[in-house]
Amino acid sequence: MDDTICYRNTDLDLISSEDLAPLAAAFEAQGVSPLPVWLDNNGKWRATLETDDHHEEPELNISSMIAVVESFPDHLRAVWFDCSCREFNIGYECGVKPWGFDQTLSDSLLGRMAAVGASLRITLYPPECEASAENRPTPDRRRS
Repeated sequence: MDDTICYRNTDLDLISSEDLAPLAAAFEAQGVSPLPVWLDNNGKWRATLETDDHHEEPELNISSMIAVVESFPDHLRAVWFDCSCREFNIGYECGVKPWGFDQTLSDSLLGRMAAVGASLRITLYPPECEASAENRPTPDRRRS
């Protein structure tokens, strides 16, 4: 059993009343892959995106995704700002060591996040060996 705390990944979660496929395609063209893009039971479009490159800390992953948003032409920028949720979700696998664990998001990145109207969420996962597949969220069981 590995009981070390570690950064897992950063997802970008979007929710909109508009089809998110054009936005997802624009992200994908710049190295940010859509995981699922789906229409939920409430008629809302949802998308989860993740950078193709994985980094050891969330700063570079978030910066890469924000760079895509900053490059959007006006029509895609409008779709982005029409989203009711624009959230970077940083995931960490939990453990008991090291005693202290920290990672930083720079003030410039936080400013860029604010400028594009993005929120931040932190998710803590149990150690992989203890996490059962039936407890992991699927597109149908994600938060609203």
